[in-house]
Amino acid sequence: MSLSFQHKVFQFKTPSGTSRGILTEKHAWFLALDFAGKKGIGECSIIARLSPDFESKKQYEELLDTFKSALEKIDFQSLRHLKEIALLEAVRAETSIYANFGQYPSLIFGFETALLNWASGENEVFFDTAFTRGKAKIPINGLVWMGSMTFMCAQMHEKAEQGFDCIKMKVGAIDFATEIEILEDFRVKHSPEEMILRVDANGAFSESNVREKLKALSKYGIHSIEQPIAPGQHELMATLCAENIIPIALDEELIGIHSTEVKKALLDKIKPQYIILKPSLHGGLLSCQEWIQLAEVRNIAWWMTSALESNVGLACIAQYTSTFPINKHHGLGTGSLYINNIESKLKVENGFIFYDI
Repeated sequence: MSLSFQHKVFQFKTPSGTSRGILTEKHAWFLALDFAGKKGIGECSIIARLSPDFESKKQYEELLDTFKSALEKIDFQSLRHLKEIALLEAVRAETSIYANFGQYPSLIFGFETALLNWASGENEVFFDTAFTRGKAKIPINGLVWMGSMTFMCAQMHEKAEQGFDCIKMKVGAIDFATEIEILEDFRVKHSPEEMILRVDANGAFSESNVREKLKALSKYGIHSIEQPIAPGQHELMATLCAENIIPIALDEELIGIHSTEVKKALLDKIKPQYIILKPSLHGGLLSCQEWIQLAEVRNIAWWMTSALESNVGLACIAQYTSTFPINKHHGLGTGSLYINNIESKLKVENGFIFYDI
């Protein structure tokens, strides 16, 4: 059995604006697993200043060395007959990997991805579903990056022309009045009946202005707003969710929460309309599975989103998503961001992601 990590830097085709600044490159470490004649590849993907397990390249690579030593102690022979979620649950039950490294979500997701790929015995396969076999498509939102008003308006209309019927627009980094103008310009041609609009504030609004801004946004038929205020303000967030000026989706609020009891307490306290799940940030696939189960019994809706992974991580997230009923738009349209992405059969067309097989 052999395990190794390889660092890769992905270059954005176009510098991409967020509330945390302009992104020009993305770092990931790929875990290669080789055992019993089968190979698997997984992606440990980080976002600087957001991923809870990343402080610096040096710190992260030292962490990967520790993680590798722990992975080498796993009895992979005993796992050979298992696949998919049952495989991950066996690792959690029979090893200390999840207990000891659960606070490092990008590591856990990278390991899960490599393990699932190894178990499948097939290139780019993690879960065997109709989607993976090219028989089903997942509807996705078109992502609009921050920039000038002209740039953002052009992106909005371009996404509509490309066949998307759900668009997600980043807000909170440029002048708010300009963002309102962008929404107004878009709604002139695209009504709420024909186009779903989601907005993502990445915690940019403050207690003093959040209601004013939510009310201004609500005039444009907004489906939901992600993380309108910074995480950790549970009383205020709970009040905003109860007021429901715009339905609220939690995102950054879920980062760093690992125990079942704390997950339950958060959902019971805030009672959000939605949660958004990103395995690289929210504890890996098994953690997301638990979030989904806890949300659904509380009538909280959810959707999956990639966190700027390459096509390796994106493929695993999309295939995992396809194990659930395909009845909502997910955030899986990031595969075309990079000049030097990993080659994949994944394709986005007319607002859907699918395998071109």
